[in-house]
Amino acid sequence: MEITPIRTDSDYTLTLKRIDKLMDAEPNTKEFDELDILVTLVEAYEEKHYKIDAPDPISAIKFRMEQDGLRQKDLVSALGDETRVSKVLKGERSLTVEMIQKLHYQFKIPFESLLGKIAF
Repeated sequence: MEITPIRTDSDYTLTLKRIDKLMDAEPNTKEFDELDILVTLVEAYEEKHYKIDAPDPISAIKFRMEQDGLRQKDLVSALGDETRVSKVLKGERSLTVEMIQKLHYQFKIPFESLLGKIAF
């Protein structure tokens, strides 16, 4: 077993092919250990080169609405009256900390998605 870093897309493709061949490896074998190491390398490469940013807050809310079959009126308990819900979903009004907390706890929308890109 010779393992090398993944530095290029070609290395990445070859590593994925090798992982595919090792997918049925039995635990506590050299093949399984190789699989474990290669998966870790691929995850690191993907994190660096193919990172997917969290959605913006409005997209996250709309996605949850679609997933759970929610309508705008279902968000009133978290955002306020129907006018406020409409303005938030159109991007005309920002989310407050209280709204973010309610959306997270009531609708299980991750904080990371609701906070968006905040500079610290």
